Amino acid sequence: MALISYDDADAAAFAATRELPRSGLDRWRHAVQQHLRPRTGTTLLDLGAGTGAWATAFTEWFGARVVGVEPAGAMRSRASHRPLLAGDAVALPLRDSVADAAWLSTMVHHIPDLDAAARELRRVLRPGAPVLIRSPFPGRHQRITLFRWFPEAVRVLETYPDLARVRSAFATAGFTVSTVEPVAQITAASLAECAADLDRRAHTLLQLITDEEYAAGLARLRAAAATATGPVVDHLDLLVLR
Repeated sequence: MALISYDDADAAAFAATRELPRSGLDRWRHAVQQHLRPRTGTTLLDLGAGTGAWATAFTEWFGARVVGVEPAGAMRSRASHRPLLAGDAVALPLRDSVADAAWLSTMVHHIPDLDAAARELRRVLRPGAPVLIRSPFPGRHQRITLFRWFPEAVRVLETYPDLARVRSAFATAGFTVSTVEPVAQITAASLAECAADLDRRAHTLLQLITDEEYAAGLARLRAAAATATGPVVDHLDLLVLR
């Protein structure tokens, strides 16, 4: 079971506030391209595709065939990308050795059995195909703005699988090489925009802190936004396994 169950309200909030502006993702495009090295006919699995924003981006950027898999019906109903299949990480609705790469964005913490998921990904990927995991990891949150204003959310992050746990699960499944790098993104044009657009329902980390902690963090964010200038730049990790 995922850490939260995405209902219609959560999915609507996610679609409205968590789909990053394409203009702020140049470094993600470059980082993914270096590891994916897409070519004509590349098939990419987007696991935990949500409302399909990354699937759409990869289709436009690389001309790849992107197959999305998303367990939440509320998320799938808001996605325009196709194909977007019902399924989850431990039971993928795909044939053996069908994909050239897999992309998992901010969803590894929702996987109930990481070892089973690693085995499933090994099954559906062609030999040598990479798994690219975009995620915040415990102990590596210092360059993510959200935690500055909501430090209590670090408590939730510490329940997520850390790099060692993820690497171990994938090594057992036959992925023998891994690298990790922080990648910068422009999350919002300004801190004021970030404060105005923030919706707790779109963030697992914020849903799992108390109401009082959320209210205090929101007050800190709004106070800082009144004087801050410049874009909000965050760094999430890209873990690559082969």
